Amino acid sequence: MSCFINGMAQISLASDKQLEKEIIRSGIIHSPLPLDFSRSAEAKGLQKKVLYSEPISTSDSDWKATGYGKVSSMNTFDGKKILALHYPASTGKRATGSASDPDYAVYGNAGMTLEINGENWEKYNRIKFDIYPVSPGARVVNINFIIENGDSPKKEGYNRQSGSHLINLNNWKDGSYYLDLGEYQRDKVQRISFNVSIKGKDRTNGDMFSYFFKDFELQQIEDPEIISGWVPGNNKIVYSTTGYMLNDNKTAIVNIANHNNQFQLMDAQNNGVVFNGQIKKAQTTIGEFDVADFSDFNQSGTFRLKVGNITTEPFVIGANIWDNSLWRVLNYIFCQRCGYPVPGKHGTCHIDLCSKHDGKMISFAGGWHDAGDLSQQVLQTGDVTYALLEAYNKLKDKNEILARRMLEEAEWGIEFMLRNRYGDGYRASSVGLLIWTDGVFGTQDDITSVRVHNSAFDNFLFSAYEAFAAMSVADHDPMLYEHLMNVAMEDFEFALKRHAEVGYGEFIHFYEHSYNTSESQYMATISWAASMLYKLTTSEYYAKKAVEYINYALDCQRKEPLNDKDKTKGFFYRDKSKKVIVHYNHQSREQVYMQAMTLLCETQPQHADYSRWAESIRLYGDYLKGLMQYTAPYGMISSGVYHIDEAKDEVSFQHSHLFVDGTEKDRFTVQLKKAVKLDEEHYLKRFPVSFGIFNGNTAVHLSMGKAAAICGKFLNDEQLLQIGREQLYWTVGKNPFGQSLIYGEGDNYPQMDTFSSGEMTGEMPVGIRALDDEDFPYWPQTNNATYKEVWVTSAGKWITLVSEY
Repeated sequence: MSCFINGMAQISLASDKQLEKEIIRSGIIHSPLPLDFSRSAEAKGLQKKVLYSEPISTSDSDWKATGYGKVSSMNTFDGKKILALHYPASTGKRATGSASDPDYAVYGNAGMTLEINGENWEKYNRIKFDIYPVSPGARVVNINFIIENGDSPKKEGYNRQSGSHLINLNNWKDGSYYLDLGEYQRDKVQRISFNVSIKGKDRTNGDMFSYFFKDFELQQIEDPEIISGWVPGNNKIVYSTTGYMLNDNKTAIVNIANHNNQFQLMDAQNNGVVFNGQIKKAQTTIGEFDVADFSDFNQSGTFRLKVGNITTEPFVIGANIWDNSLWRVLNYIFCQRCGYPVPGKHGTCHIDLCSKHDGKMISFAGGWHDAGDLSQQVLQTGDVTYALLEAYNKLKDKNEILARRMLEEAEWGIEFMLRNRYGDGYRASSVGLLIWTDGVFGTQDDITSVRVHNSAFDNFLFSAYEAFAAMSVADHDPMLYEHLMNVAMEDFEFALKRHAEVGYGEFIHFYEHSYNTSESQYMATISWAASMLYKLTTSEYYAKKAVEYINYALDCQRKEPLNDKDKTKGFFYRDKSKKVIVHYNHQSREQVYMQAMTLLCETQPQHADYSRWAESIRLYGDYLKGLMQYTAPYGMISSGVYHIDEAKDEVSFQHSHLFVDGTEKDRFTVQLKKAVKLDEEHYLKRFPVSFGIFNGNTAVHLSMGKAAAICGKFLNDEQLLQIGREQLYWTVGKNPFGQSLIYGEGDNYPQMDTFSSGEMTGEMPVGIRALDDEDFPYWPQTNNATYKEVWVTSAGKWITLVSEY
C-alpha cells in the first residue's frame, strides 16, 4: 500500500507493508498502532515444552484479600474453580505521598495473598495462570504478581528472594500469563500475591473492577531463557532482528552445539541460499564466542540466518532499515501525550495539575508522560522535542510524510516548553505523579505541587532547543519561528544572569534528571547553546560566548595517557580538579561535549581555537574506539573509565546515585574490582556503576553512540560511525538475550513496565543493566522498574541516533 501526495507522486510510508496499512488506519499516528503479540518474547515463552506441572489452589478460602480487595470464587460448567479479585476504581480519599514528593502516590492498593508456608518449589521453574479482567471502561489493565521466599540463607545461583512482576492484561479477554522462576530462590516459599494500585478514574472508567483467575500451575519447562551473562542461550543465534545496513559490518553470535563451523544466509522469500560462511572463534575480554560474519554480502532484501537446524526469523538488509522503527517509536511518544485524549489509552488528562509562581498559575497538562508512571519533566520533553526535530530535518527530503508527522509531534513538545515559561527566568519544571485526576478545578484531587525554579542550566539547554526549533520551523511557521528566536535569546540571558549570581550548581531536585550534571557538562551546554544561537542569529555576541565557555570543558578533558602501558585518554572529568570522571547510570547527556565541539567547528571554522576543538573531537573519538574491545563481539559501548577514589567526592557521588542505603561507597570499590583493571587507580566498567532503583543502560549507550556518530561525521571516520550503528543493533536484538528492546520492532521483544498507559507499540525501556555488583548484563523476565520501565528518554535517544544515519 502507498499514499498519493497532492494526487501526484506515489509514496511508500514504510518498507513493512503491514505496518504501512496500520499507519494509515491510525490516521498517520493519531491513534495508537495495534500490538503484535505474536512476535513477542512472552508469545514465544508460552510455546515452550512443559515437562511436568502441579496445580495451585484457586479456593477463596485459601486466598486472603488485602487492602481494598475482596475475594470470591465460583465453579465453571466443566467443574473448574475460578478465583476472583474485586476492587473499587476510587477510594474517595486524596492520594498522599512523602514530604519530599507529596503527590507521588496512589489512592490505595487491592490484592489477594496465598500462604505457601515454606514449601520447596525448586523442582519447578515457572508459575503459570490465566486471567480474565472485567474492568468496565478501563482502557489500561494490569496487575502485579509477587513471590516471597522465606528467611533462608542465600543460595548460589539465585538472584532474588522475592520480587514483583507487572503483567499487562487485555480487558474483557482471557489470557495465559507466566513468570519464569529461575532467578528466584524458592526453597522456602512463604506466599504469592496479586496486587493492583488504585490510580483514580480515567474518563471512561467504571466504579468496580474484577479479575478472574484460573488454571494456576507450577511448571518445569524445557530450555528456559537466560537472564544474565554474555553467552546466548542454548541453540540461539543473536542478531539485529531489524536487520543490517548495506555496506556495513554484519555479524551474529552463535551458541549452537553442532554447526560444523558453517552458516548460511537464505532469502526469506524462497529459502534459497545466497551466502555461505564460516563460523569463526572470537576470543575476547568477555570469553570465547562463535561468530557468523556476513559483512561481504551487500544485497538488499529480507533474509534468514541458518546454523545447523536453527533458523532465525526474517530480517532486512537495506539502506533505510530504521524508518519502520521511527514510526513505531513515534507511536509510543504519541501514546505518552499528556493533556490530550489518546484514543484507546486515556481521555484529556491532568488539566487540574498546576504550577504556581508570582501569583500566577499554569496548567501542567501537556508534553509527554515521562515513563511508566504519569510524572512529567519539561526538560525531558525538551530532549525528546529536539530529537524529533532532528528526525524531521533528516527525513524531510527523503520520507516527507514521516518527517511531517515528526514535526507535528515536536510542535506538541514545543508548545509545552513555551507554555511553562513564567517570563522572568522561572519555569515549571517537574512533578512526580501516579494518578489520574478528574480534570475539574476545586475538587480534592487538584495538584499544585509542580516544581518551579529559575535554573541557569535548564534555561541554557532550553535556549538551545528553542533556537534549533526556530530554525526547523522557519519555512513552516514564520510566526512561531520569530517567537522561538525571541524566547531563545531571552532564556539565554535569564540563564547568564542566574549564572552570574550563583555560578554552577542549583541542582536541588534529585527527582529531576539533570541532578547529576557535572560542571564540565554544564559549561559545554552553555557553549552549545551559544553556538546554536549564533547559527540562528549570526550575532558575534553568541560566537564569543560559545568560545568563552567551551574552554572550561576543554580543560576537563584527559589529554595524556593513563600510564606508559595503557594509552587511554580523551574522556572528560566532572571539573578542573580532575578527580572524578564523567559517568551516567540512568539519564545521560554525554553527547553534549561533542555537540558543542562540532558546532563550534561548523560555525567558526576560521577561529584561532579551531584546532583545539578538532583535537578534542579526535581525542574523544579515540577514547570511544578504545572502549569497544571490552564488549566484543557485541557492539555495546562500555560505560568507561572510573577512578578508584571517586566515591570520596561526597557531592558528585550523591548527585550520581539516588535512593541508596549507606553501603554504596564500599560497593563502589567492589564493583570496580570486578571490572577491568587498567592501573592501580583506574578501572574500565562495561556497565555503569549503579545502586538503588535508577539503573538501565539504554540512554547511556545510545548517548555515547550519538557522540560516536557526531565524531565520525566530523572526522570522516567510518570506525566511529560503525560504533554508533552498533548501538542500534544491540538495542534490537544483537545482545546476549536476543531481544529487541522496542516493542513491535524486529522480533522477540518483551512486555515492559508500563503500568499507567498499557503496552504500546514502539515503547522502549530504561534498559539492560548489570546484576548487583557484577559487570555483566542482566535482563530477566521479571517486569519491574526501572530497568524494564518504559521511558520517553530512551525513545528520544533512539530517534536522535537514528537521525545520524
